[in-house]
Amino acid sequence: MDNNIFVATKAAIVAACTAFTAAFGWLGWLVVAWAVCMGLDYITGTCAACKTGDWSSKMAREGLWHKAGMIFAVISAGVLDLVMNQLLNNTGIQLPFNYSNFVTPIVICWYIVTELGSIIENAGTMGAPVPPVLQKMIAVLSAHLDSTEPMGDDKDAEGSRQS
Repeated sequence: MDNNIFVATKAAIVAACTAFTAAFGWLGWLVVAWAVCMGLDYITGTCAACKTGDWSSKMAREGLWHKAGMIFAVISAGVLDLVMNQLLNNTGIQLPFNYSNFVTPIVICWYIVTELGSIIENAGTMGAPVPPVLQKMIAVLSAHLDSTEPMGDDKDAEGSRQS
């Protein structure tokens, strides 16, 4: 009998994930990942502040206002994508690629990397040993998301290879 409950629960989870993917596609999962990262950042930030004795309701509210601002920025990026789609579809302008969602995923990925960096900092403040490779990966991703150059075209990396 327990096996039937497990199978039914598993089937319900798979059905829900399938429906979510059908409705929202990969962008929906990116939004879910971002929401999870925002929640983890808030929780780890609260824990880190409690550990150091720096927790205050004012700082907690500031963190929530910060998260609300990020949500409005992503909504703005989504509206920009919608406007660009309408502009491209109704003016006959042709791009060398299919434009559907371009700005929104970039903005969400930037926020995810930012949140991950903050989570890692909070984990370190709480006393967890943070592997240097993880810190380096987040720093590299963050630098490339802030850069206009494609990944792999890092001038510093090329200079060190030539030396």
